[in-house]
Amino acid sequence: MGAGREKILIVDDEENARIGLTKLLAQEGYEVDSVADGCEALEYLRGKRVNLVISDIKMPRMNGLVFLQELSRRHPSIYVIMITAYGEVESYLEAMNLGAFEYLHKPIKLDVLKAVMNKLFERGAHLC
Repeated sequence: MGAGREKILIVDDEENARIGLTKLLAQEGYEVDSVADGCEALEYLRGKRVNLVISDIKMPRMNGLVFLQELSRRHPSIYVIMITAYGEVESYLEAMNLGAFEYLHKPIKLDVLKAVMNKLFERGAHLC
C-alpha cells in the first residue's frame, strides 16, 4: 500500500500541533483529516473510514486513553499511534494494553513517525 491510499485521522486538542502534523502528513501523500478531541473523533468515524488514528493522550472532554478504549471497542481493526508531551510510564503501559500500535513523544520527529507508519502499513492496515 503506497502513500496516498492510506487515510489518517489526527486527534489533538492543540490546534498548532494538529494543523502542523496534518500538513506534514499530507505533504507525504497521505489523506489526512483532523479533529480536536476524542468525542469529535468518534463522531467523525461514524461516517468515515480510516487506516490509522494518531491521537494525543492529554485532551479535555475525553482523554486519549478513554478514547482509545472506546475506539478499540467500536472499531477494533483501526491502528492507533498515541502521542504525548508527557513521559508517563503508566499511560504508556495503559495505551499499549488497550491496543495502541505505538506510543511516541512530542515533539514528533517526522522520520520516526514515518518509520512507525511504514511498519504499520507493511503489516496491512486496511480501511475499516
